[in-house]
Amino acid sequence: MTEALRKSYEVCQEIGRGRFGVVFRCVSMNSGESFAVKSIDKRKISDGDSLDSQCLFNEPKILTLVSPHPNIIHLHNLYEDDYHLHMVLDLCPPSQDLYNFIIQNGPLSEAQARPIVAQLVQALAHIHKLGVVHRDIKPENILFDYKNSVKLTDFGSAEVEVDVMRGVVGTPYYVAPEVLGGREYGEKVDVWSCGVVLYIMLAGFPPFYGETVVEIFEAVLRGNLRFPVRVFQSVSPAVKNLLRKMLCKDVSRRFSAEQVLRHPWMTGES
Repeated sequence: MTEALRKSYEVCQEIGRGRFGVVFRCVSMNSGESFAVKSIDKRKISDGDSLDSQCLFNEPKILTLVSPHPNIIHLHNLYEDDYHLHMVLDLCPPSQDLYNFIIQNGPLSEAQARPIVAQLVQALAHIHKLGVVHRDIKPENILFDYKNSVKLTDFGSAEVEVDVMRGVVGTPYYVAPEVLGGREYGEKVDVWSCGVVLYIMLAGFPPFYGETVVEIFEAVLRGNLRFPVRVFQSVSPAVKNLLRKMLCKDVSRRFSAEQVLRHPWMTGES
């Protein structure tokens, strides 16, 4: 652990582990407030120019740019030495993410889904105004804090939007068709992914399914959006309309985050 980190925080128990590092609970020496510290072992990243390296060192820069926002995980402090990078972040309860919530509770009602999607899209509208595209929106990256507020996390794949964005980045079920098609893309890839998340929240399964990664990609590229009656018979026409606007293959007709927020289903006017 970096000495400067230990001077400011008491590092407590491990609460998570990933490929390149460990997440601990830590307590501020000054305020007594609890945080999470994500400690990345730079020695485990062999190639300094690798995609992994780019993602890990990109995240603190992006978080600094987009903070503060009530629905985005906040970077409070950053410490670095020769071997480690330590990010002090908001502390959320372990396993309190949307993925686990759906696994434990099954499909959500529209009333349950609406405030979660509203907070997520508010976060997207904020980062898009700043020219940032998240590129990996999925339930595992949507956390809940101790007040049950949404906190969007994992900005390792995020990019500050440039004139041309290319490259397949993201998670198979959630990637937008223009990404898979090798075309230029922009912020609306996040809206597509958010539409997939909303569909899964209501149905319990993804809109574009396959047994293998190749089959999933083929289904996404077809973009044949269906609402099986056995699952969607009690779902309102308004939310189906919104899903069609978010999961629209034609990027020029796909909603922006701001348009999603103004949709009657989101505002409760439907």
